[in-house]
Amino acid sequence: MGMSTTLPNVGLLGLGIIGSRVADRLREAGHQVFVWSRTKRDIPNFQSTPRAVVESAHIIQIFVRDDAALLSAIREMQPVLTSEHIVMNHSTVSKAATLESAAICASAHTAFLDAPFTGSKMAAQNGKLVYYIGGSAPVLERARQVLEISSQKILPLGEVGEAMVLKIVTNLVSSITVKALAEAAAITQSQDISLDLLKTALEANANHSTLIGMKLPTMMSGNFEPHFSLQNMLKDADFARYLASEADIKTPALDCTAEAMRAGVKAGMGDLDFSVIGKLSD
Repeated sequence: MGMSTTLPNVGLLGLGIIGSRVADRLREAGHQVFVWSRTKRDIPNFQSTPRAVVESAHIIQIFVRDDAALLSAIREMQPVLTSEHIVMNHSTVSKAATLESAAICASAHTAFLDAPFTGSKMAAQNGKLVYYIGGSAPVLERARQVLEISSQKILPLGEVGEAMVLKIVTNLVSSITVKALAEAAAITQSQDISLDLLKTALEANANHSTLIGMKLPTMMSGNFEPHFSLQNMLKDADFARYLASEADIKTPALDCTAEAMRAGVKAGMGDLDFSVIGKLSD
């Protein structure tokens, strides 16, 4: 009982695939978790607005969909933010939205961490996310106790905005890898070779990775239950393309992958796991 009274209240915005599981982890660890979501309401300690979440907790974790959702939430929270609050954005958004969010928080003398993550549904459920942190070391130390509940690693990666760029470019690698995997699978099948044999060959190859180990079985089974949705991966690919265009960098592999993903979203596959890109190679 004494332990639970010393734990800080945590506010959490966004109860999608990841946010809902992080909230569960926090509750299991003994934290009071005050939540807000646009879609889910029948949840313990549900609050009617982001502002109400801030009034109930000093550590705020944000898992919303995009730039507009993040900035809307930050602006709504701003009038009640104080120097006692820490706001952590875990959503993958643009660098510009990250910097604007940090500036809004700074105007309220509130600490802000740029804190995107890598890891999907099962990682969140099992406390195995990896957080990429952009921001000051003292602020990270204030937030570490809460972040550790849902993570296996917390990686300081520079200033606010820099962690987000690194998240975006690592997703670039993931999306292109899965597109290449889909093409390899399509060619394999066209030669009447079992995908089980492709799986065996890849497992002994230097290019094998955790990602390939996760996504080839989904392609083989046709079970595209979302762990990381196609529309979210497309969003992140577009962020990477924008950053590249600012620096006049050509990204032909990413361009091809993004257009394939866009076709999938237009075909109604956006809410499926991004490994559904394999179906687009059929």
